[in-house]
Amino acid sequence: MASYPEFDSKQIAAALDAARSFHDVASLQKAGPAAAVADDGHLALAGGCISVTVSNGQVCLNLPLGFGSVCLPVPGFIPNGTAAQACIHICTTFGIPTGLTVTVSVAGNMIVQKSFGKC
Repeated sequence: MASYPEFDSKQIAAALDAARSFHDVASLQKAGPAAAVADDGHLALAGGCISVTVSNGQVCLNLPLGFGSVCLPVPGFIPNGTAAQACIHICTTFGIPTGLTVTVSVAGNMIVQKSFGKC
């Protein structure tokens, strides 16, 4: 099995902690009933970025939260060996992780974005 880059587990844990604390009982009580009714529970938080390299027309990486490994396609005009950056957002509902979105960028421009689970 190939070894792919992976996101920092401490940054993922920090994003999940922030989502849980946003939706804890004390926070909801402080917000008041009108805010609680308006809140659908969905929240996405940054989980960090990592350096990746385009290889064979794709970028491969390991995803957290049990989503496994994935290889995302890269447009053909981006040559193999190009340095890229993969960033992740953790999607939650009332503080419980439901999915994630990965965005891959080259020179600050998004080249591919893919969601997994429910975002």
